Amino acid sequence: MEDSKTASEIITAEVTSWPGVTKELGRFGAQAFKFENREIGHLHGDHAAHFAFPKDQSAELKKAGRVVDHPLGEKYKGLAARRIEDDHDVWQAIELMRLNYDRIVDRVSVPAP
Repeated sequence: MEDSKTASEIITAEVTSWPGVTKELGRFGAQAFKFENREIGHLHGDHAAHFAFPKDQSAELKKAGRVVDHPLGEKYKGLAARRIEDDHDVWQAIELMRLNYDRIVDRVSVPAP
């Protein structure tokens, strides 16, 4: 990872720099990132990021190979996961969280920076 920081440290620093984003302890020891009480994604240590997208967007991201089914299984169509193994995966996880952030900010009518 860049500058000897862990994946979760890099992701946390970036995601919490966005206006209104908070970090909270999530279920099963996850690190959850939220905007206005809406989760934009969460991390399980330095190895996995999980997301909830609208079903159609999740399907597109899966088809593009950017995410896979969430460990809960494919019956939860909007849930998705991204394994984190290298710097590329770290930045992909950040981009995926940004997709959710921008979508949620648009929904609550707060202009994104």
